[in-house]
Amino acid sequence: MIFYRQNLSDYQLLDLYKKLLKPRLIEEKMLILIRQGKVSKWFSGIGQEAISVGITAALNQSEYILPMHRNLGVFTTREIPLHRLFSQWQGKASGFTKGRDRSFHFGTQEYNIIGMISHLGPQLGIADGIALADKLKQNNKVTAVFTGEGATSEGDFHEALNIAAVWQLPVMFVIENNGYGLSTPTKEQYYCENLADKGIGYGIESYILDGNNIVEVYNKIQKLKEEMQENPHPVLLEFKTFRMRGHEEASGTKYVPDELMKEWALRDPVNNYKDYLIENKILTEELDQQWKEEIRKEIDENLAIANAEPEIVPTYNGELDDVYKPFEYEEYSNGEEVKNIRFIDAIRNGLEQSMWRHRNLVIMGQDIAEYGGAFKITEGFADAFGKDRVRNTPICESAVVSTAMGLSINGYKAIVEMQFADFVSTGFNPIVNLLAKSHYRWGEKADVVVRMPCGAGTQAGPFHSQTNEAWFTKTPGLKVVYPAFPYDAKGLLNTSILDPNPVLFFEHKLLYRSIYQDVPTDYYTIPLGKAALVKEGKNITIIAFGATVHWALDTLGQNPDIDADLIDLRTLQPLDTETIFESVKKTGKVIIYQEDTLFGGIASDISALIMENCFEYLDAPVKRVASLDSPIPFTKALEDQFLPRDRFATALKELLEY
Repeated sequence: MIFYRQNLSDYQLLDLYKKLLKPRLIEEKMLILIRQGKVSKWFSGIGQEAISVGITAALNQSEYILPMHRNLGVFTTREIPLHRLFSQWQGKASGFTKGRDRSFHFGTQEYNIIGMISHLGPQLGIADGIALADKLKQNNKVTAVFTGEGATSEGDFHEALNIAAVWQLPVMFVIENNGYGLSTPTKEQYYCENLADKGIGYGIESYILDGNNIVEVYNKIQKLKEEMQENPHPVLLEFKTFRMRGHEEASGTKYVPDELMKEWALRDPVNNYKDYLIENKILTEELDQQWKEEIRKEIDENLAIANAEPEIVPTYNGELDDVYKPFEYEEYSNGEEVKNIRFIDAIRNGLEQSMWRHRNLVIMGQDIAEYGGAFKITEGFADAFGKDRVRNTPICESAVVSTAMGLSINGYKAIVEMQFADFVSTGFNPIVNLLAKSHYRWGEKADVVVRMPCGAGTQAGPFHSQTNEAWFTKTPGLKVVYPAFPYDAKGLLNTSILDPNPVLFFEHKLLYRSIYQDVPTDYYTIPLGKAALVKEGKNITIIAFGATVHWALDTLGQNPDIDADLIDLRTLQPLDTETIFESVKKTGKVIIYQEDTLFGGIASDISALIMENCFEYLDAPVKRVASLDSPIPFTKALEDQFLPRDRFATALKELLEY
């Protein structure tokens, strides 16, 4: 192995060695603790340390790095106190996840490190978002994100590269090509000769580097960083290296040929670099031994601190209170001036006023800039706020959602418009596994609103008509808002944008241009989690949301003798159970009306809650009315049959007569 020091001083060369030595010695200690049963799981990076250390040493402390399992060198080079790392791995409170996640599944804003999730791909999109925020701030920072050769097969990898290329984001995409994805060799992972070739198709600079050569890594990163600061753009870096241990210690390495292990052992990044330094009289054996003793002492002392820390004592409140980031609702009361506008105008008005109020708010989505979006809600926004803040995206919902998370991490608010709520399925993973869990896992907000044009009644067929709120109401960490009136739509949208937690904001397409209401022209907010009593009665409770509120009003208008409480939920998560239970206890009968299919919908959970909490007040079984349990058809006659409108009146009368 040849080391070209270029302009590096002896001090810099020695500093790199010491930084390289520390993760190796920690790893050796971890292997002992694994055998002793004192650590439950370990993903070894032995043989790959030069990549983590070289990149981290070349970046500033204020620049974000998004590492993987085997990047201990990122954490040690950023000088995180070892006892906190040890507490993290032991599931102690002084770690970074309060025992809620293991290993390196954590981030820390204090050290500008954003940890991975096991799905791998979303962190590449997060890097895009962080880099976009830096580019908007014009602060000349770069972001480095790690992935393995296996994850380059994921769609998120390609989506993130494409976004970074189109938007010219200063992201270093770091591929650690260590030969195996768990046990699957590279020849079964990809067909191209080198993974760096994948960057070419996206117009991205690509390089192949010796991942075991710390000097080559450091010098190249330094040079690239200067170029990216001068002219922001992404680069793809494939580091050839090898994993000298198993995927995790329990996996072993029996699937690796012995000759391959021997070949890479000769290219050990620590031993080869040490030999180079000694041969060139930059390092002495005595100094090397001294440093090893100092680091081992530091390891033992910090292990003692972590071991002395008591085990976590679980409490219900401790867990549930951290699912969401605390949000102090601030009421902005509307002025006296009102204007009679459509539902769609209220959405537009809320977005526009929020964009003026929050100068760090970015809206992203397909065709939302000059075209104004599929429903023309953002028409004119690009002229008013600039294309930096109103951004057309490629068709890649998953990476766009992850990019929104990256913006949130780096001080921005983000709104993602799904062209249709149905299309959220291709962005499902980062919503339910990244946005929803980030605060619970490591205390990080997800200041993201996902707008969801939804619903049937427009003959749009199976791919453009779903009302899929139940996909998200069951996921802890998400908030779900579903207004039925223009006044609520504007106020709830403003609050959703203020809220630092992820919000799925459902907008029924059928209501866009058919429902009018007097709406205050000024900015105002409405609290999440508070239902509205649209109509008051004493004989039966109707619970509805979205379009079903209006369908219920139509039914009541045609049957003026029915004396009913009509509750518009407005927010599905958090759910206003107080208003529901109070009404049910008054009327004794309840019917829940949803547009979604029946099985597994939110009506089922509301029904169960009523049965559990109001059983003695009920004079009849709880009734649910919903659409047929089939996909949504296109032809009007079939769609009319699918929807519950014609069945609701019958069910309502039957329940009243029970």
